Amino acid sequence: MSDNSAAVPPAAVPPTDAREPLRLMCVHAHPDDESSKGAATMAKYVDEGVEVLVVSCTGGERGDVLNPALKDRPEIEANIREIRRTEMAQAQRILGVKHHWLGFVDSGLPEGDPLPPLPEGCFGLVPLAESTRALVELVRQFRPHVMTTYDENGGYPHPDHIMCHNVSVAAFEAAGDIEAFPDAGDPWQPLKLYYDVTFTRERIEALHNAMVERNIESPYEEWIANWEERAKDRRVPTVTTKVHCADQFDRRDAALLAHATQVDPEGWFFKIPLDVQREVFPWEQFELARSLVDTDLPEDDLFAGVREKAERS
Repeated sequence: MSDNSAAVPPAAVPPTDAREPLRLMCVHAHPDDESSKGAATMAKYVDEGVEVLVVSCTGGERGDVLNPALKDRPEIEANIREIRRTEMAQAQRILGVKHHWLGFVDSGLPEGDPLPPLPEGCFGLVPLAESTRALVELVRQFRPHVMTTYDENGGYPHPDHIMCHNVSVAAFEAAGDIEAFPDAGDPWQPLKLYYDVTFTRERIEALHNAMVERNIESPYEEWIANWEERAKDRRVPTVTTKVHCADQFDRRDAALLAHATQVDPEGWFFKIPLDVQREVFPWEQFELARSLVDTDLPEDDLFAGVREKAERS
């Protein structure tokens, strides 16, 4: 696990003259995932004084160049690893978060029929105990109160996203267990685990209808027409939590655009005007997957139930 240019954040020390700050850890598969899933929520909590750490499980080394303006340029393809690290550093600065490379290698997205095997040594093939230990060690150092990751489908069935889910859930369960990975630091138990929920039917239809009402072309026409086919064989997420973060939508978009190789600035993601988004759907959505504190659903805060416990501790 030597691929770790960012220093591991030191274990937080409770201040002597103030309550210990709340901490949020967001675990993602690749650089750029953090900017397309829950980025405005992270920025909101940073603005409130919460310590936020983004974990990138891989370096995105096998990601395709998705920006048409940068495709088929040998100098980019030859240096994609370094370029993606630079992009991540810029997104990190925009969002105001801390960042850690977990150090595993991108699996790529195998395509074809029959489906080719994953490349040797990639994240998708790393034994779960090995990858879990790496994340447990980081959890015990950073000591998050809340963690976020993907559901069991990975948000979409990329092998790294599915492994990210498996590792995050396993680390959430193991980090507070004194008998699990005893050489990985002092136990620390996060109190809540959430799954990112990005594109729900409620959100897509709300934005689509707002565009139609304003006589603006909607990028979601085909999505809605083919929704049943798109959603086939996938569990419909249960949205338990909506975080109001409209004021941070501009930073979310700027962070995503910082990943210049991975996003088309003229693409569908940026077709909905920010003022429409802020008016019609000013939230980001999450599914509460694990909770060790009492909370009432639905929630409007990832730290619901946690704040009260922290104040008493």
